[in-house]
Amino acid sequence: MSAASSLTFRQPPQISLGPNVAASALESWVRGPYRRLWVLTAPPVLALAEQVLAPWREAGAAIEIVTDLAAEPTTAQCEALRARATRFAPDLVIGLGGGSVLDVAKVVAALHDRTEPATDFYGINVLEARRTKLICIPTTAGTGSEVSPNSLLFDDATQTKKAIISPALIPDAAIVDAALMTGLPPSFTATTGIDALAHCLEAYASRNAHPTVDLWALAGVALVGEKLLTAVNHGNDLAARHALATASLYGGLSLGPVNTNGVHALAYPLSGALHLAHGISIALMLPAVVAFNVPAQPTRFAALARALGADPDHCADDATTAAQLPDLLTRLITASGIQLGLRHHGVTAAMIPTLADEALLVTRLLQNNPRPVTRDDAIAIYQAAFEA
Repeated sequence: MSAASSLTFRQPPQISLGPNVAASALESWVRGPYRRLWVLTAPPVLALAEQVLAPWREAGAAIEIVTDLAAEPTTAQCEALRARATRFAPDLVIGLGGGSVLDVAKVVAALHDRTEPATDFYGINVLEARRTKLICIPTTAGTGSEVSPNSLLFDDATQTKKAIISPALIPDAAIVDAALMTGLPPSFTATTGIDALAHCLEAYASRNAHPTVDLWALAGVALVGEKLLTAVNHGNDLAARHALATASLYGGLSLGPVNTNGVHALAYPLSGALHLAHGISIALMLPAVVAFNVPAQPTRFAALARALGADPDHCADDATTAAQLPDLLTRLITASGIQLGLRHHGVTAAMIPTLADEALLVTRLLQNNPRPVTRDDAIAIYQAAFEA
């Protein structure tokens, strides 16, 4: 895309980024008129939630904390949580947790005072407005949901992932505090970090790439490449955690104006049919999809390879530099403790044609892919990921 191409950016009015920023970033909210807080979080970070909510409790606010959310939330579960929020009638919704927590908190904030089912709002810009204030505080560095207009749910009826995409889902405040992420286990650090990497990589290598988004995306790739293994192996390293949190934020900022493409499209069926965690699905597909895409954009993939530390002795031109990228990704993923190979994660060879058919339905993402993906292409990519 040329530098003259137009793009619309929609972001939270408040984005606070930095270690230990949460308390100061929330001061004005605590002083504000919000006294009925509906808070969605997860059991492993409940203590962090209580820490964040302490000033509101001291101010006498009514607070309902909900922690029973599946790792891959369904539409039915989201509706049940929305009903609870409706009964509570909050004036402020807070999501504090990983990407699924934030995605559902966004939908609840937008729909708790409406009667239509969530399924009515699948698609792009179907949801027109949100009346309840919303704060998102990530405790993982992966999805970037705290700044994106997207919420993903597993649709019970179709047994596939569906998206609600609307500016109404962009929070009023995003608080990105790496100090809230130091307790994240190594396995989750790895899978969420690879998800952040994929968001940035796909935004940079996209048919809709834009020079402004390129700045975030390429910087995010470099941050993950530099700091992921440190964060995995030394979880209390605040500098490494902050680097990943920043990369995740950059990826989230890229989702609205540019979005992802083939990696996410081919990963979705793995999360749906096999209920694999989103980050694992992304990691399993990332090297194979990138290997397929490299010939379509050698200059851009060369830049991504250099950001991940391509061997300068094998960078004579863009083609040879870009060709290193799939192997660089494979080495980073495996070094972080993720086992590649779909065959190791419950996928059989017989499943591959069905996975390909389901992936081809994700046209909203495949239309962004730098190279068209046919059914035969999708089968070949899954086969490569199966044998990895």
